[in-house]
Amino acid sequence: MSKLKNKVAIVTGASKGIGASIAKYFAAEGAKVVVNYASSKEGADSVVKAITDNGGTAIAVQGDVSKQSDVTRLFQETKNAFGTLDILVNNAGIYQYAPIEEFSEEFFHSQFNINVLGSLFSIQEALKSFGEKGGNIINISSGASNTPLPTGSVYSATKAALDAITISLSKEFSGRNIRINSILPGVVETEGSRSGGFIGSDFETKLVATTPLGRTGQPEDIAKAAVFLASDDAAWITGEKISVSGGIYGI
Repeated sequence: MSKLKNKVAIVTGASKGIGASIAKYFAAEGAKVVVNYASSKEGADSVVKAITDNGGTAIAVQGDVSKQSDVTRLFQETKNAFGTLDILVNNAGIYQYAPIEEFSEEFFHSQFNINVLGSLFSIQEALKSFGEKGGNIINISSGASNTPLPTGSVYSATKAALDAITISLSKEFSGRNIRINSILPGVVETEGSRSGGFIGSDFETKLVATTPLGRTGQPEDIAKAAVFLASDDAAWITGEKISVSGGIYGI
């Protein structure tokens, strides 16, 4: 398989969960992958090892996407290693649920600075690397952007903002051969959802009961959609919000 042969991709927040799966699937399709991480060097190195052990090419680069200097360094190290960039996946994110009574300035900025500001910083740098040949941007949003849940007002707002960015920039990039799309995952089993106590909870049971395909999603469900959007199979798709949720967030 070589849908992404010789492409260079940055996947932010790729040390675990959805990002790790996307990195592995991209590499399996022939891409050279930059596995970005903020704090989990061990996790990122594990993803790189899994890729290289399978015959792929990958490096790990630390960087907090909410810090512009870190993002600049991430893209410079990508250029140093691979010379160019074809694909950016904005996957780095944080989600926190709390009632409005517990809202605080820190609670707001911790999510908006990574989920929104970090994505904007990354897109800005990607444009410099894409150059005249164009490129491909995939924003990992959430079904919560369309169907917010109780206590998720701030998190849902960050993902709604990310979707608005996707649509606006798809028009701004007119004539530049740059595609940008959002993937809206449903409930996905990741390290975070397990450690947060969601997996196996009554809440998960209730959501699965209302999911037409009858199960919690897996990271590879999202990764396969990302491969499609990153490949030439999606050459005429831009500015779209694509729900990958087992039907629970069908639009």
